[in-house]
Amino acid sequence: MSRFVDRVVIHVAAGDGGNGCASVHREKFKPLGGPDGGNGGKGGDVVLVVDANVHTLLDFHFHPHAKGTNGKPGAGANRDGANGTDLELKVPDGTVVLDGAGNVVADLIGHGTRLIAARGGRGGLGNASLASKARKAPGFALLGEPGDASDLVLELKSVADVGLLGFPSAGKSSLISVLSEAKPKIADYPFTTLVPNLGVITAGTNVFTMADVPGLIPGASQGKGLGLDFLRHIERCAVLVHVVDCATFEDGRDPLSDIDALEEELARYTPSLGGELADRPRVVVLNKMDVPDAQDLADIVRPDIEARGLPVFEVSTATRSGLRELTFALADVVQKYRDSLPTPEATRIVLRPTAVDDAGFTVVEDPDSEGGFIVRGERPERWIRQTDFSNDEAVGYLADRLARLGVEEVLIKMGAVPGCSVMVGDVVFDWEPTTPAGIAMTMSGRGTDVRLENNSRIGAHERKALKKARRVPGLYGDFEDEDFDGE
Repeated sequence: MSRFVDRVVIHVAAGDGGNGCASVHREKFKPLGGPDGGNGGKGGDVVLVVDANVHTLLDFHFHPHAKGTNGKPGAGANRDGANGTDLELKVPDGTVVLDGAGNVVADLIGHGTRLIAARGGRGGLGNASLASKARKAPGFALLGEPGDASDLVLELKSVADVGLLGFPSAGKSSLISVLSEAKPKIADYPFTTLVPNLGVITAGTNVFTMADVPGLIPGASQGKGLGLDFLRHIERCAVLVHVVDCATFEDGRDPLSDIDALEEELARYTPSLGGELADRPRVVVLNKMDVPDAQDLADIVRPDIEARGLPVFEVSTATRSGLRELTFALADVVQKYRDSLPTPEATRIVLRPTAVDDAGFTVVEDPDSEGGFIVRGERPERWIRQTDFSNDEAVGYLADRLARLGVEEVLIKMGAVPGCSVMVGDVVFDWEPTTPAGIAMTMSGRGTDVRLENNSRIGAHERKALKKARRVPGLYGDFEDEDFDGE
């Protein structure tokens, strides 16, 4: 099996946040010393990190699943849970990250470049953080949020300045072996090179890299041969070099037809990183000048190639003739390409404040339920994930949060009636208009909510308070603005 892998699918899952703790401080002579439940820890992220010592995606081929550790739950005595440990995955320089739909998420270039592939869930708040004037000793805590999970595609695109193109056995591997310290496999049969090889070349004060791409044949851009697997490795190249075999004896092949065939494949191939390969500078290398009759063929085709505006160099890797001129010419083309690149601008921080009329959520009619509604928004959906629906007080706290956010007011304006279905996230409620936020919680025991109990159990004092709240629009009782999101 090949030891080189340049495309893998990985399944990443960050750690879940730890649950908050609902606890009441107790000690001698202080049976009810107040809430002291700690917050849950944050789940561990899954991070991709570029490492210069990694050159293949082989490890992910055998281990495609990556999972961050979960955050620890909070505990009594105001002890917060420990955060989960981030999982760092080392990837080669030049790794492109794509989502399941094939969209580019990130292009990782440069040692130490980092990308959070999956973000850990936030820990839930303990009841010590949820206490307020209206809720002295909450009998509940918030749940930790689940971590992100997704499937990602990793593609390795070699980071090289010069890319060698040619038919199989054109002499590309021999050329890079004599110009650099690279030692690719060299043999006298087609498709000897099965993986891209990189070499570092020095020409005076200029240093550039060269990529030897496995041999291409007509139809490579459509997946024939090894084309699609390795055309991606020349996407970053500043200069493309046609290595032409002037000693071939195959019928129907000559230097001009070889160049035309490969140019057609380059024109058909669409790089995922943008740009067109047809726009890159070209250099033609007529190889194997040491073979008899090769010089005669080179003298015939050279004028036609130069008429196309392409520089031509005649070389022999066996005798090493013409290599010095080729090396310095490539260095000049690479330097001109680098000089033409725009100067990177300084990083600018753009602040985009939230619009004053942005409520942070939207309410739409549910097409699958007559008279039903769907509430969408980052905050409402996050609050749903944080709520322990087995605890009535926690459900009442969720109702308070939604009311303060203005969800009930919008529902009423859209014509919602008691009993209609309202979906928030993946939870469906039979909606009942609640009292203004904060009022009912002052009358409930720990772990309960009077709004979820039978109305006959409400005493005269509570009824009077509820009636007063209904008569005064916007009256929310004695409470603090508690969007306990950890923000």
